This record gives sequence, C-alpha cells and structure tokens, in this order.
Amino acid sequence: MGGLRITLTIIFLVAGAILSIVIMMQESKQRGLSATLTGSGMSDADSYWAKNKGRSVEGKLVIWSRILLIIFLGLGLVLNIKVF
Repeated sequence: MGGLRITLTIIFLVAGAILSIVIMMQESKQRGLSATLTGSGMSDADSYWAKNKGRSVEGKLVIWSRILLIIFLGLGLVLNIKVF
C-alpha cells in the first residue's frame, strides 16, 4: 500500500504546482476603483470576449483551473484517510 500512497502524493504535488501556474497565468478580473466610480469601461455583456470566453485562452485557463482544483482537493481528501 505504500507505493500507492507515494504515487498519489506525487500526483497531488504535481497537480498543486500546475494549478498554481495556471492560476497565475490568468488575467486579473479587477477593473480598478476609478472605473467603478466613474462608470467608464465596457460592460462584460457587450464585449466580444464575454460572448466567446469559452473558446479563448482565458476561458480554457479557467476550465483547467477548475479541473485541477477538483483533482487537488480530491487527492487531498483521499491522502488524508488513514487507510493507507
């Protein structure tokens, strides 16, 4: 059983590292305080990116971050069980 635990731990560490990289590659969702106060800027509903964000690189990064987060949390729970 020790080999399975080591393998899962390695996958857990790799998933955590890749998750960190994917999150850092994403653009900031902040518009800044000045845009909020003045009301300037285009609304998300009107932008081309908002309509096609699933096909963009940013959309793919969001999807991958969700998948990696589920893997990371799932492995964290499995590795915390004292069966191994």
